[in-house]
Amino acid sequence: MRTGFIGLGAMGASMARNLDKAGLLVAVWNRTAAKAQDLSTELGCVAASSPAQLAKSSDAVVLCVSADRDVLDIVDQLASAVRRGTLVIDCSTVGAETARQAAAKLREQGVDFLDCPVSGGVEGARDATLAIMVGGAAAAFERARPVLNALGKTVTHFGASGSGQAAKATNQIMCAGIIQAVAEAMAFARAQGLPLDKLVDTLSKGAGSSWYFVHRAPNMIRNSFPPGFRVRLHAKDLGICHDMAARFGVELPVVERMLGEYAELMARGYGDEDISAAFRLKAELFPD
Repeated sequence: MRTGFIGLGAMGASMARNLDKAGLLVAVWNRTAAKAQDLSTELGCVAASSPAQLAKSSDAVVLCVSADRDVLDIVDQLASAVRRGTLVIDCSTVGAETARQAAAKLREQGVDFLDCPVSGGVEGARDATLAIMVGGAAAAFERARPVLNALGKTVTHFGASGSGQAAKATNQIMCAGIIQAVAEAMAFARAQGLPLDKLVDTLSKGAGSSWYFVHRAPNMIRNSFPPGFRVRLHAKDLGICHDMAARFGVELPVVERMLGEYAELMARGYGDEDISAAFRLKAELFPD
């Protein structure tokens, strides 16, 4: 299945490399053309001049971009050029309603759209161990399996269009609680004078451990937060969760608290740091 890839950020570039390893990648496109050109030189694929050009040579098109408006804009460009029977696989994290709009737009062209948001961080993208949550037609999901299996280790179909995004929103709510808990715990442990490296090694084998604790608590020890998943992007995702819950007349306390903390971090200029920068605020709870 000849596959084109759109969106070569921290996650997308690694995902494109894994498609190349699987013998599927034929073309890449990125809003910053230099990124596409560099990756095409590295992998020996085409750097397309536009999403429309990329679509003309692809049986499947994978997207991994930042925001709802980006997905809808690219879908508009694809709709003018994509061939009937092509698969469009969106690995971005956007609202469920955006996924349904994109699916409806492409359905008019005889094209199947799958919302396939991913979880697992830059490590999962690099190692092809992502968890992928899929919404869309079951037949399209089966056709997309070779592409999805090249990107992730756990690939699950949740139902109709928008279901993948709803599952990812659930994941992001869970992450918000874990981020808060780990940051508070590590700030508490530091204030107690504990040897933090030993603590992380020990607690990583206990009941309170998680992927996030194992991989991001070391950032807190070093007080250095290189971007794996940026604060501003998780804030965007939690805004989606807020809006989805609001349709039921509900506020989610964990989401609202995390949005408030992220707003403070962004106001201080930390929006492009990793989400483990939440530790900055928790550490301030304990006077030196």
